[in-house]
Amino acid sequence: MHQPPAVERPTTVEAGGKWHATESLDALVALESSPDGLSQGEASTRLARYGPNALPEGRRAGPLRRFLRQFNNLLIYVLLAAAAITSGLGHWIDTGVILAVVLVNAIIGFVQEGRAEAAIAALHRMLAPQATVLRDGQRLRVPAEQLVPGDVILVEAGDRVPADARLIEASRLKAQEAILTGESVPVEKSTEAVAEDAPLGERRGMLFSGTLIVAGQGRAVVTATGSATEIGRISGMLGAVEELTTPLLRKMDAFARWITALILFGAGLLLIYGHFVQHHPFEELFMTVVGLAVAAIPEGLPAVLTITLAVGVRQMADRHAIVRRLPAIETLGALTVICTDKTGTLTRNEMMAAALALPAGRYRVTGDGYLPDGEILPEAGAHGEDTALAALIEAGMACNDSALVDGPDGRAITGDPMEAALLVLAEKAGRLEERRGIARLAVIPFDAAHRYMATLDKMPDGRARLHVKGAPEAVLALCEHEVAPGDGARPLELAFWQAETERMAGEGLRVIALARREAEEDERPTPETLTGGLTLLGLVGLIDPPRAEAIAAVAECQSAGIAVKMITGDHAATAAAIAAKIGIAAPERVLTGRDLDRLDDALLVEQARLTNVFARTTPEHKLRLVMALQASGEIVAMTGDGVNDAPALKRADAGVAMGITGSDAAKEVADLVLTDDNFASIAAAVREGRTVFDNIRKVISWTLPTNAGEASAVIVALLAGLALPFSPLQILWVNLVSAGSLGLALAFERAEGDVMRRPPRPVNAPILNGELVWHVALVSVLFLTAIYAMFNYATDRGYPIELARTLCVNQLIVLKIFHLFYIRNYYTTSLTWEAARGTPAVWITVGVAVLGQFVFTYAPFMHTVFATRPVALMDGAIVIGVGMAFFAIVELEKQIRLRLGNSGRHEGRKTERAMERG
Repeated sequence: MHQPPAVERPTTVEAGGKWHATESLDALVALESSPDGLSQGEASTRLARYGPNALPEGRRAGPLRRFLRQFNNLLIYVLLAAAAITSGLGHWIDTGVILAVVLVNAIIGFVQEGRAEAAIAALHRMLAPQATVLRDGQRLRVPAEQLVPGDVILVEAGDRVPADARLIEASRLKAQEAILTGESVPVEKSTEAVAEDAPLGERRGMLFSGTLIVAGQGRAVVTATGSATEIGRISGMLGAVEELTTPLLRKMDAFARWITALILFGAGLLLIYGHFVQHHPFEELFMTVVGLAVAAIPEGLPAVLTITLAVGVRQMADRHAIVRRLPAIETLGALTVICTDKTGTLTRNEMMAAALALPAGRYRVTGDGYLPDGEILPEAGAHGEDTALAALIEAGMACNDSALVDGPDGRAITGDPMEAALLVLAEKAGRLEERRGIARLAVIPFDAAHRYMATLDKMPDGRARLHVKGAPEAVLALCEHEVAPGDGARPLELAFWQAETERMAGEGLRVIALARREAEEDERPTPETLTGGLTLLGLVGLIDPPRAEAIAAVAECQSAGIAVKMITGDHAATAAAIAAKIGIAAPERVLTGRDLDRLDDALLVEQARLTNVFARTTPEHKLRLVMALQASGEIVAMTGDGVNDAPALKRADAGVAMGITGSDAAKEVADLVLTDDNFASIAAAVREGRTVFDNIRKVISWTLPTNAGEASAVIVALLAGLALPFSPLQILWVNLVSAGSLGLALAFERAEGDVMRRPPRPVNAPILNGELVWHVALVSVLFLTAIYAMFNYATDRGYPIELARTLCVNQLIVLKIFHLFYIRNYYTTSLTWEAARGTPAVWITVGVAVLGQFVFTYAPFMHTVFATRPVALMDGAIVIGVGMAFFAIVELEKQIRLRLGNSGRHEGRKTERAMERG
């Protein structure tokens, strides 16, 4: 008798072991496990002993290091140099204010960076991998980090292996191990032991954590977890948390650096001009130039944009769309086409048998989803009791891997929804209990290559019977007869059944055919040996009703200029009927997989753009469609769930994987993961993506004009030899109040009302377009005019320079606040109650700014530090009045711009319609 080798139970450190040289049953014994897995109690004990199945997190910067990192900024260097110079000159108040500005800016950056990192960390926790495990003999889905040595896991194509494991069962199993071995060719797996010194790539009986199952199924016992796995021993093999950056943020960071260098160069020229040409005292002029640089440089822009992006990512997660790759947020705002699956995404994925077609007649089935309530009602010409109906129900129960589960929260299913619908059909016929007496002897699993499933079953009467269920064209090709009344058979009327298939599909039903033949118990059918001889039992028409929210989401996307294209494996007529119910444009125009195969790449580019419904397609067709649409200039999102969808998801501008039904392979390459598999979540993600980009644009459109307006007042004073409307320290104060509070409010803005009624933005739109340049120029001129109007008003009334400058500082803050309310509604009018009501973030930041100005204006200690004076009530009212006048001017300009834009879009649509008619 074979004696199992003495294998010590591994510790966490030893868990790599030589399991590949150990027989699978011996591995189970050594790990004190069984083919049915561990008990829950034992798993909990081992989890406490071995720790979670997770790699140690990469070393992250601590709070102190993150805080010190905030000082690595060109503007901060300028301010610190200025502080050093002013302290050397004995200007201690100036030095204190400069250092206070530096410290507050560092604190704000530290807090913002912490929030951004927390947002991304939370999303990675939401994306924690899952594993299928046997506990107490029951199949469960658990977080992969809860696996322990001795757990028995189940894997199939598309899964990412959650831990190192020794195979105990394998069926056509292949794994992609390039992450460990560098070999791109998948490795065939088996349960056989190999030599102890076998290299990693030849250990056929082992599965390794982090590798990908690309084919087949398997059962394995976990041998190592966490850092004891092979991948855990290879430092840095798995990436750390993705940095919170996107092409736009990198572009903005470069833009901020460029404009900072330009401003510093200009400030240097002003320093030279003011001292040597206009003979201003160097000390005073130096502080003025420093203040000018602080006013003009958008030093807070990258930080505010980062927090804007982090807020958007979290809001998308709240709408069931988890962003795996941050550049996808920008892409969502530019999408022009969404290619989507039908089942479960546009529909509820709750199949119900609604119609039957048998040789003896048709039947109608009533009910709702998976609930057992309902009847099977014969239509005109059908027999109320028919042996063919009984045979069809029997085949539907036997050739079936699903189960109905009734629990305290209602009915649920395991397995394929279509198969569950056949079980509910049997339940409505009162025959579901008969399933217990059917014993399966062999199976041909469903595969896209042959498009049917077949089972060899031993029936309750002791006879063996082969049952087949699948696509009508595939099953009909295997049939020679059809069932006749009295359990007989007659020659197959192929044309009739093809017409019935078309009729049922035309009603929006998904049609499957069922057939059978008598067999021997020792027969082992394969796709190669199953070539005919079947008897057709009939057709079942199933309905998967559209999601109500998906109908609304499709309409919203189409109104936003985004074409929605449905790609499904269903029959062409079924696809067209469902597309019409959902509201997809031009549903009657359908291309099938065969049509796509006949089109060359050039023709496909044209047809893909004109067609919105694709039927009988394969994952390979998805990839061709993505490439064809991109070749015509479209920005494409593609949904998918299977391992074969991965190439199309990777190629698409935005790959969208299903979080519930999606394989690990699909999620791995996707940019977004939908946690509810719902098309409405894609539309919500597009809406949030557009909102994020709008908010980023608003941050830029608020920061650049207000900074330019503030700096222009100083530049004009220096060039014209005029008195400065505010002192250098007061400029630092304004920068502290506005950049530290007001700008941040725009990161939390809600979507504007027309965000999904605008056409997609160009994906390569420049940061500084003509519209923004014009707005910067307009606001700069208005700021300059308002500030000097207030300064002249004060001097004409004989106010001291300190009070005049206090009024100008308050005027500047008021202008920035009114510009904030203007820019909040960049694409729509600001003259509505909803716009005026604002958001909590807006009122908090405005409250902070106003409170700061009250302290600045009326606190005696601020009079000493900033040379300010109290402002009378009437003068304060004039400051606010000037701000209102500014708001009215820019809002009037916006209304003119919006009307011209709408007129241009209207003319464009008329031209497009004329071209289409032509």
